[in-house]
Amino acid sequence: MSFKPEIKVVHGPEIKQYIPSLAWLRVTVFHEFPYLYDGSDSYERAYLKTYLRSDESIFVLVFDENKIIGASSGIPLKKETEEVIKPFLTHNIKPDQVYYFGESVLLKQYRGHGVGKIFFKEREAYAISKGYNITAFCGVVRPENHPRKPKGYRTLHAFWEKLGYSKKEGMLTEFDWQDLDENETSPKQMQFWLKHHNID
Repeated sequence: MSFKPEIKVVHGPEIKQYIPSLAWLRVTVFHEFPYLYDGSDSYERAYLKTYLRSDESIFVLVFDENKIIGASSGIPLKKETEEVIKPFLTHNIKPDQVYYFGESVLLKQYRGHGVGKIFFKEREAYAISKGYNITAFCGVVRPENHPRKPKGYRTLHAFWEKLGYSKKEGMLTEFDWQDLDENETSPKQMQFWLKHHNID
């Protein structure tokens, strides 16, 4: 498929008009391994309103013929929830120094065209422009023998490392959600990855 991504970057209240499309996109993509998220549109719409409450939040949106097919988010760590902030405090990292990257979602048929690099480039540039010298995110930890792991599946670890991110050993948290095979929510372990930036 020939595809040239159309990129739009929005902040804070500008995100509001895109929430319905973003909620649909998140539910769709997070059904896949490794998240296996049995999510709902109503929950996602409520969650996304978090980004409206900070002028320093960001969404990098990707369009194909006026349809959002990918998105990547970020927000100052100090605006995040306790389960995200606490591991940084435990490791003596000041939240004011950190810009936290939320999720990146991209429809499967559009992958492999360099969009992932754009997501990181745009968010890092914005974080640095606001004076943050650490960017960070977390990813779900799944066992190697997980029954729903697709044949030939590869993690994004090598990609993240190539972009300069390092796994912070022992820096973990838990998020609750309902997997496709579950009848109720359960905690999922999340591993943090960090990158330090030189701010002039």
